[in-house]
Amino acid sequence: MDQPRVVRAHAVDLKQLRFAVAAAEYGSIRKAADILSVRHSILSRSIRQLEHLIGVSVFERSAGGVKPTLAGRSVLRLARLVLEQVDVLVTTARTNGRGEAGRLSVGFCTSVSAGNLRATLTEYKNRFPQIELATTEQSRMHLATSLRNGTIDVLVVPGEVPSPDNNVHFLWCERILLCLAEDHPLAARSAIYWTDLRNETILVSHHDTGREFENLLASKLVSVEGRPKVERHDVSRGIIKSLISMSLGVGLILESDLGANYAGLVYRELRDETGAPRIDFSAHCRADNDNPALESFLKLLAERYPSPTSCE
Repeated sequence: MDQPRVVRAHAVDLKQLRFAVAAAEYGSIRKAADILSVRHSILSRSIRQLEHLIGVSVFERSAGGVKPTLAGRSVLRLARLVLEQVDVLVTTARTNGRGEAGRLSVGFCTSVSAGNLRATLTEYKNRFPQIELATTEQSRMHLATSLRNGTIDVLVVPGEVPSPDNNVHFLWCERILLCLAEDHPLAARSAIYWTDLRNETILVSHHDTGREFENLLASKLVSVEGRPKVERHDVSRGIIKSLISMSLGVGLILESDLGANYAGLVYRELRDETGAPRIDFSAHCRADNDNPALESFLKLLAERYPSPTSCE
């Protein structure tokens, strides 16, 4: 009986492995049966069947209990590994199915130095620590492409909808502020109007909401001759701020960008006859995305922002 033989993998039952491991831990088949609340005969027969299937004796039996054989120690070591992996598999499947584990990829083209997006991502990670949270900052066009091909699960973006085919969840809105060097002539004012920007150079990063800002400029300053010059730079939002601090231009930012402090910069509210302009934020995801981690993220958004109000 101690000569191993080829056994079909599916012939060995997980219950047989659990019973054998329990008998080894307690040193007694009867005690293991009592602890597991099964009949002694059932546990003993299950271990006998395991030994028959694998072709080796797992235990030496005596009146004092059971003791693993040399071959049995190897079998039990592998059995414990198998059972641990099965337990991990079951736990992972359950937590993934409940949206408590897994992976979520969030794309955005706005700052997370402050504001609602930062707070939302922080709360999500605190609430679901087992979920791997991946973030991507790209231009709106690249984000829309990534959402279509499934590279990312959800976009949280200001302004225009990337695609009409997505599920859309409206969230919050943020004020638009002017960022300028502290020695700029406009820095002495507490509020700045759009018409004050006529002779300025607006620095825009390809990574942020430049298109919305340019559209606003066009709507607030109808005459092309009266609009400021717009310079687009393929650099990060932080580099744009550095350029502004060098007095190479001014910038338009959202409230969420106020958390990133740079020396030599000040921020002023932009106003018109209706007050301070704002931009809507919304979350976008594919209708066919069944990632449970995404579902838990959308539930959190609905909980935090139950009744979004348009900025218009």
